[in-house]
Amino acid sequence: MTDSSIVQAGFPAVEPHRVLLVTGLSGAGKTTALKTLEDLGWEAIDNFPIRLLPLLMDTPQAVRRDGQERPLAIGFDTRTRGFDPGSIVRQVRDLEERPEYAISTLFLDCAGRELQRRYAETRRRHPLAQDRSAEAGIAEEREWLQPLRRWAENVIDTTNLALSDLQQKIRSRFALEQSPTSIIVTSFGFARGMPPSADLVFDMRFLRNPYWDRSLREMTGLEAPVGAFITEDPAYQGAVDRIVDLLTFLLPRYQAAAKAYVHIAIGCTGGRHRSVFVAQEITKRLQAAGFCPTVQHRNLTSRPTDAIEESPAPPPA
Repeated sequence: MTDSSIVQAGFPAVEPHRVLLVTGLSGAGKTTALKTLEDLGWEAIDNFPIRLLPLLMDTPQAVRRDGQERPLAIGFDTRTRGFDPGSIVRQVRDLEERPEYAISTLFLDCAGRELQRRYAETRRRHPLAQDRSAEAGIAEEREWLQPLRRWAENVIDTTNLALSDLQQKIRSRFALEQSPTSIIVTSFGFARGMPPSADLVFDMRFLRNPYWDRSLREMTGLEAPVGAFITEDPAYQGAVDRIVDLLTFLLPRYQAAAKAYVHIAIGCTGGRHRSVFVAQEITKRLQAAGFCPTVQHRNLTSRPTDAIEESPAPPPA
């Protein structure tokens, strides 16, 4: 039975597995490209011995959370063992004959003067210039890579690109459907340490502390009485409105700058009451604005104690 007869019989057509070969001049941005592809959901492998490509293609692929196979990005360059541009082109052409794969190539190019500047700035030695100038190594590598440069379907010249610009180009060309910036909202207690990976931190300790109300002490910000207590603070509404306004202004710009993750941390003293409630409310507001944040509460199950929550002048109950 042919492929066409299977489709006509009502069976869905099988999508070919996407494979992207990523190569180019050393220092032109291959590592950045692969890291960005990985953030987009690709399975990325760097410095892969290209002669083993047929064996890799026959290995079962990784599966994404949505049940789909993850596309594969394979990075290689002149440092890869067994590197031979002519042999690689022939090998990949053979694989292109197999209908179960959709193979394409990304070549990262860059002007020699800019590559020399990058190597001088990082004080790294060009891989083909161990006992020569970087200029000589770059020229030799460029000549060696010409067959791949001519053959590649996708070429990005990074000469005048900032790191974020390259990331954005990769995201715009190779995003899997829609890959928005991942937004994480975390509540925490300052007394137990700040989240080390937070991009934006908002301090809620100016709000009345439910801990000093004995009827609320053992509750958390997930419970209605605590939320009602916090919203009665005259500063609450204006503060949250301004925070949400700031976030809805910043988040699209983070995404435009190709930032894969934004971690928003909301803190109070112990991390069980004010920060939890405000983190929940900000998450709801962001969802209503069209974002898809994930909320987590770091210190929700921590034991409340006076030593943690004590302040110089606790507000009266």
